[in-house]
Amino acid sequence: MTDNSTPRTVPSPVEAEPPTLTEPADGVPPLTNTLDGFTAFVAALDGSEPLPVGVDTERASSFRYSSRAYLLQFKSPATGIALLDPIALLKDGADFTALNAALAPSEWIIHAASQDLTCLIEIGLTPRRIFDTELAARLVGRSQVGLGPLVESILGVRLLKEHSAADWSQRPLPDDWLTYAALDVEVLADLRDHLAGELEDLGRTEWARQEFDHTIEVALNPPPPRPDPWRRTSDIHLVRTARGMAVVQQMWQTRDRIAAEEDLSPTKLLLDRAITALATTADKGGQAATLKELERSHWFRKRRSRPHMDAWADAVRAAFAAPNDQLPPLKRPSDAIPKPQLWSRRDPAADARWKKIRPAIVALAEELELPVENLISPVVLRTLLWEPVGSDRAAVEAQLAELGARPWQRELIADIIADGLAELAADKA
Repeated sequence: MTDNSTPRTVPSPVEAEPPTLTEPADGVPPLTNTLDGFTAFVAALDGSEPLPVGVDTERASSFRYSSRAYLLQFKSPATGIALLDPIALLKDGADFTALNAALAPSEWIIHAASQDLTCLIEIGLTPRRIFDTELAARLVGRSQVGLGPLVESILGVRLLKEHSAADWSQRPLPDDWLTYAALDVEVLADLRDHLAGELEDLGRTEWARQEFDHTIEVALNPPPPRPDPWRRTSDIHLVRTARGMAVVQQMWQTRDRIAAEEDLSPTKLLLDRAITALATTADKGGQAATLKELERSHWFRKRRSRPHMDAWADAVRAAFAAPNDQLPPLKRPSDAIPKPQLWSRRDPAADARWKKIRPAIVALAEELELPVENLISPVVLRTLLWEPVGSDRAAVEAQLAELGARPWQRELIADIIADGLAELAADKA
């Protein structure tokens, strides 16, 4: 007899939610904001066994002009978790070089170290060795490399993340913020040990060491500032005249000066769209029309912008006072390498190199389960393929080294690039 009844569906078991860490195992320590507390912390570290130390910072870049650290978090076997207020401590005369010396023998465990090292170096804290848990996760092929997802997938617990965008410059710091900050270093050592094991299993420990050293080097020797940073103002493409560009330039520079003086994020003082909207008025009208728009625009009547109306007006007048031959061009002359999408028109030979070699690099990255940008920096690859200095392996490897590629990267990709260049040369012949 045929059974025409609907089959019974057995519900799949619901996966249990991982537990959430609500506070460190040993509790949240009090905030260290006095010289006596700082001295005691340094003394506890000094001379201790040089085991890895978890390090993190909290900044207020969305609220303040500077990217300085407003909270430092450490966790070491000698001290447990320590939370330091660098603002109060520096004001009290704390010697952070003494802390740096006490930390010197230890490996610093930092998640996304490139985001934290600048503000640490600024106060005299410079690591000799780091273990970057985000970078390590990339090198072992993990797709989710944020601290929260990593802790959940590797350690099976969730971290509280609700204060990641908080204004850490405010004082006093609420207790729940301090709990959040302490948890960021609570499990770094466990995370490091697991990822170090994965690196070892994959034979990539040396890759990681080179990347970690490179991260420190870049932080200690940052690239020069971008020329004409005002050209990065949002919606600047809407400005159609050189006079309008002068308005953007003068307004941006005035905003930047005031923001620096008040230690306020420039966009908290005045949004980019206010500047470009004013500049488009300058495109169509003269100085009088632009000043009138300045007076009636709601952007400039906001609480933080309104006290500076005289400065904004002076910026507009300066833009209109500039002689025509001193106005900024609509586009800054640049010798930068164009985007590869434009290579077919700009340089067909370079386009052929890009279309021949980059897919092979991408294929290797996929085979290694690496993000292609970690296998080789996109800027390095574009620069080399736009204008290679030679086509044999030695020349390719030398150019890669000059452009900053690490030895492990050069070992993996130099042959691919050299072979591709040789094949193109043979086809041309």
